[in-house]
Amino acid sequence: MHLTPREHERLLLAAGADLARRRIARGALLGAAEAVALVCDEICELAWDGLAYEQVVARAREVVAPHQLVDGVAAAVPALQVEALFPHGSVLVHVDAPFGSPAADGPGAVRAAAGEVELAPGRERATAVLHNTGHLPIWVSSHVPLDQLNPALHVEGPGGRYRLDVPAGTALRVDAGAEREVAVVRIGGTA
Repeated sequence: MHLTPREHERLLLAAGADLARRRIARGALLGAAEAVALVCDEICELAWDGLAYEQVVARAREVVAPHQLVDGVAAAVPALQVEALFPHGSVLVHVDAPFGSPAADGPGAVRAAAGEVELAPGRERATAVLHNTGHLPIWVSSHVPLDQLNPALHVEGPGGRYRLDVPAGTALRVDAGAEREVAVVRIGGTA
């Protein structure tokens, strides 16, 4: 059986989620890997069933209760993301506090420093215009290079390798036939 990388990842999530369901059924606690797999599997299934993004995120937070986790897992996983296939296409789903809000001083707690954090410091920034020539809305994720977008999405802007200048894990929608001006940032690292 030949599987695409995406199909392979989806099946691995399903296997991890199955392990989590078996542990819950016998009253065992979940570690981070199987808890994340279970929530991500549920997100993918809810998206497949056509629930709205907001409903998927809300329901994802109800999949695993904090008392079902090994100590420290909720603090170690402050957020999770999975690319899910909705009827309108793939969307990166971001869920903050998927296992509830951990104690601020508990094991594995994450404490943010005061002040602003500059994203992609020192990188060249520009503006681009995205024009959707297709018949359906197109979502553009934060991590996708502009030169690798859906062919129905025409990009007018700087040459070279750029991505959206938005926080990781976010995406924006370009409606069918619409144009949208966006801030972009040069991709770092080696080409």
